[in-house]
Amino acid sequence: MNKPLYFILSLAIIAFSCNKTSDRHDASGVFEAREIVISAEANGQLVEFNLSEGVQLAADQIVGLIDCRDLNLQKSQVESTLGALRLKQSDASPEVAVIHRQIEAQQAQINTLEVQREVLLKERDRLEKLVAQEAAPTKQLDDIQGQLDILRTKIEAAKTQTKVLEQQMETQQKLVAIRNRGVMSEEKPLQGSIARVENQISNCNVINPLEGTVLAQYVEQYEFVNMGKPLYKVADLDKMTLRAYLSGDQLAAIKLGQDVEVLVDESSETYRSYNGKITWIADKAEFTPKTIQTKNERANLVYAIKVSLVNDGFIRVGMYGELKI
Repeated sequence: MNKPLYFILSLAIIAFSCNKTSDRHDASGVFEAREIVISAEANGQLVEFNLSEGVQLAADQIVGLIDCRDLNLQKSQVESTLGALRLKQSDASPEVAVIHRQIEAQQAQINTLEVQREVLLKERDRLEKLVAQEAAPTKQLDDIQGQLDILRTKIEAAKTQTKVLEQQMETQQKLVAIRNRGVMSEEKPLQGSIARVENQISNCNVINPLEGTVLAQYVEQYEFVNMGKPLYKVADLDKMTLRAYLSGDQLAAIKLGQDVEVLVDESSETYRSYNGKITWIADKAEFTPKTIQTKNERANLVYAIKVSLVNDGFIRVGMYGELKI
């Protein structure tokens, strides 16, 4: 055999061997994504619904609105009832103000009597000295003492009256507070009703819970929807999961968190390679799925695993992928 022909045949054998090696895989499976079905949280007509299949949605984005005019009317009615209830409250301020002025008048009278008493006490001290020197009659001292006794009685009476007024003021405040508590005992249930209606009104907004792509749309705008009715399905296609199956003798070669290579058909002859990580390994075996080809086709029982990877936009839900450990 001449050398050029031998060289060409060698290259062909090497290329064929390389192609066969690249085609080898340890398991295959189907790509999945985290899919969430968004359902209605209120009853009514879907007056707004701004989405379609394939649209990319942001987290917390409002995509629809359910008619909630009846709920707004309910809220207005409960708020009106609450306002009327508050008008029924009693105000102790006028009565308390009158009693407070009476207390101030009594205190002013007490102050005046105290001043008079101080004057008489000084006069009594002066007369006691004069009587002791026999320079003044005893009757004048007795008269001063009698006036002091009268003043003391008046002061004590005024102080007693002040305490009575203070007790009246406190009693009036307590009575009004008791009446108001009875009236406002209905306030808390009404506030709870308002909060409940407000929560129902907020549920009229169809809010997308996570960033992702709309996979399916189940209703159209202006349709009547009931609470719990599915509206659309959304999935995060940036992160995909390959669900593959391994035979029992392959389990020893894998572990959680292990990096693996995931291959996807790019054409009839080439693969697109992705870096994946094993995130789940089934703890129980199951029968080999009919659509799954394992490395050992004679195995009756296999173990499911999940491999997560970052999608560059090429992978779709339901596509087949191959796994190299």
